[in-house]
Amino acid sequence: MNTGAEQKKQESVKTELGENKMKISKEGIALIKKFEGCELEAYQDSVGVWTIGYGHTKDVEQGLKITQEEAETMLETELLEYEEYVERYVDIGLSQNQFDALVCWTYNLGPTNLKNSTMLTVLNQARIEDVPYEMKRWNKAGGEVLQGLVRRREAEALLFEGKEWYHV
Repeated sequence: MNTGAEQKKQESVKTELGENKMKISKEGIALIKKFEGCELEAYQDSVGVWTIGYGHTKDVEQGLKITQEEAETMLETELLEYEEYVERYVDIGLSQNQFDALVCWTYNLGPTNLKNSTMLTVLNQARIEDVPYEMKRWNKAGGEVLQGLVRRREAEALLFEGKEWYHV
């Protein structure tokens, strides 16, 4: 795994059905794992949502425990869903790094925030150079700027641009 986000030249071309057919790479998964961390016992996140594994929140309740293998499986399964959201809402072709960064961002913030974001509008207008700034605006939880989110958004923006992000 290259945690320096080597630039990938592969461009995705939208088909006439609007499908990207892309999958998140090891690079994108590494970013999610770095910022989510892995907890094998349910805990409440910064806004009180019960969470387990790598940021998994569906059907999680106090006292739930999982194995490392279950955490990995949950992440793999959930990423399929988040890849689909990016494919559904993005109207332009993406490089692998861009796709990875958008899946990471959406995994953390959810599909509704993606769908309604200025970031998506800017992206779909092919204003690629403005996307990193728009990504970084999403740094609050519960109305408060959180340094962990500032760092995560910076890493996602760097990944989007095909730059080294792991040091963030």
